[in-house]
Amino acid sequence: MGSIPTYNETELVMGLKAKDQQVFGYLYDHYSPALYGVILKVINDETSASDILQEVFLKIWKSIDRYDTEKGRLFTWMLNIARNTAIDSLRSKAHKLDQKIQEISADVYTHTSQLTVQPSIDHLGLSKVLDKLNKEQRKIIDLAYYKGCTQDEIAKILDIPLGTVKTRMRNAIIQLRNLLKQS
Repeated sequence: MGSIPTYNETELVMGLKAKDQQVFGYLYDHYSPALYGVILKVINDETSASDILQEVFLKIWKSIDRYDTEKGRLFTWMLNIARNTAIDSLRSKAHKLDQKIQEISADVYTHTSQLTVQPSIDHLGLSKVLDKLNKEQRKIIDLAYYKGCTQDEIAKILDIPLGTVKTRMRNAIIQLRNLLKQS
């Protein structure tokens, strides 16, 4: 029996650009739990999150040539694709209609099942880093990053001035950047 190959980030990018299916399988196996967790946090529906995860990996496969190592890490690029795809789905008319029709009881089961995703996110240390932000900053990052709200929408939701939202967002991003450099 052969051993299961492992890849560093450079090897992953080169393999994906070469359309190596074994590398893509490795990428899916190792990154899908974390991406699914982000999608589920935005969508809050397991079935939709699974569908969106497939769409995300298709986008990664098709658009890997647009990935620029100078702009950030591969995981960050994939995370942004996942988050943006989930937000696009959330904003789509079909999803809004589906949410209006969805039964209340289905929502109860969705919340309890989210607990199984947390370890996948925790192994990346994301929740630990976010926990280091103050409560106001965490709320703004959650609304902007996971819920896809604009700064105007955040100001209305939190009932605070737009300038306060911008300042807290800027401070949170600076603090996150410093925390991530330390880890």
